[in-house]
Amino acid sequence: MSFSLSRLRAAKLAVPGASLLVLSACAIQPEPFSADETRSRIAADRVAMFAGQEPLSGAMTLHEAMARAIKYNLEARLRTMEQAFAQQQLDLARFDLLPRMAADAGYVGRDNVSAASSESIITRRQSLEPSTSQDRDRRVADLNVVWNVLDFGVSWIGAKQQADRSLIAAERRRKVLHNIIQDVRSAYWRAVAAERLLGRIDRLTRRIEQAQANSTQIGASGVGDPVEALSYRRTLLDMVRQLEAQRRELALARTELATLVNLPPGTPIRLAGAGSQPAPARIVADVARMEELALANRPELREEDYQARISRNEARKALLSLLPGLQLSGGAHGDSNSFLVNNNWADYGLKVTWNLVQLLSGPAAVAAAEAGEDVAIARRQALSMAVLAQVHVARANYADAARQYRTVAQIEALDRQILRQVQNRASTGATGDLVALQAELTAIQSSLRKDLAYGDLRNAFGRVYVTLGADPLPEVLEGGDVAAVARALAATEAAWARGEIGPRGPVVAAAN
Repeated sequence: MSFSLSRLRAAKLAVPGASLLVLSACAIQPEPFSADETRSRIAADRVAMFAGQEPLSGAMTLHEAMARAIKYNLEARLRTMEQAFAQQQLDLARFDLLPRMAADAGYVGRDNVSAASSESIITRRQSLEPSTSQDRDRRVADLNVVWNVLDFGVSWIGAKQQADRSLIAAERRRKVLHNIIQDVRSAYWRAVAAERLLGRIDRLTRRIEQAQANSTQIGASGVGDPVEALSYRRTLLDMVRQLEAQRRELALARTELATLVNLPPGTPIRLAGAGSQPAPARIVADVARMEELALANRPELREEDYQARISRNEARKALLSLLPGLQLSGGAHGDSNSFLVNNNWADYGLKVTWNLVQLLSGPAAVAAAEAGEDVAIARRQALSMAVLAQVHVARANYADAARQYRTVAQIEALDRQILRQVQNRASTGATGDLVALQAELTAIQSSLRKDLAYGDLRNAFGRVYVTLGADPLPEVLEGGDVAAVARALAATEAAWARGEIGPRGPVVAAAN
């Protein structure tokens, strides 16, 4: 076998080129991000995390805090993006229902003539001199359309499954919104307690530290009983420890609230609920009605409904795969070859295909899909039982929180009266400083317990409606700013307090 000179030259050029590609692939090494790139990423993320937010103006109400969390909380944004992504996946799945269409055009050439001869199978002699029926250089174009009826059916079911997945994403977003609102409610009332009591705690801490310093000076002078002095200082230190523990618990509430409403940590926040405690609402809905609503509205149960339908459609897809496929095809072609009689032509075809191997695996696939549906149904039933229990537990917790709040409020009122009496006696010298400090510490602790019990009562009220799967926003939201969302939240909560709990509608996302 001999090669022409041009082919030899081409081979000599191809070998160094291939070697260069291989060496360049081997030269790739891991490349970590540089410090400048990391700093740029941090700066960009800091801007993006807090971009487009309405500034704080005045004292923030509870419903404004909830509205800010709905609009700006990063986890809520993530769930909204996931829901939008699922919808885009559905839009993409719809294109799978269309026939496959491919078009190509180009130039085809070769370095010599495409020629051939024939050989007799009897005499083994050449029966046709070398000839060609194709130009060395040609322009070609093709347009092919293929549509498989079986693939269309499978794609149709797949699109319905993707539609259910988009609905699952919406239910998961509902669940996140419910949890975020409940977290905001809890953090808000603890932050209110902090705003009400941190000043009193700091003032009492300074007084105790001053009393401790005076006691230390008296002990150093040798005046009085040393054991009594040490016991006095020990009591003061224990009071400081209690105040520091309470201060630490309250101080974290502001940071948690700022994080939930997506404000930079350390942002000064004034809260509208620090001046008063509105009377908590009562649960007036009927228990049977609450059970019915919970079973119909809870996001977890609705998600399992969609999961069961996805599994049911998966079984249908497995059944379709056992059937023969009908494939329709057609195409238009063009070729500039001068030897052709017809340089442009169309072709069409009908083909029946059947994957015989799937006749063996298909029944197992159908059984697996049906088992998946049974699992989804069993999981939904188990969740339903848990949801019913949660409804009754939530009602019981609300009743218990209401009793605790009434008791704590009575104790707090008595401690305030005791503090006033002790302060009056201390002003006349009838009572020592230690008694006055202990009375004030007890009063502060009672106020803290009352504020936290009030927050627990408000949280228990909200938890009841979270347990029912009741949506905090209406189906149609007038306006997308923080004030409009806050008004809608307040109106919904007022309706809950009146016992107006309707069936769930679609959640309308507030515009950013």
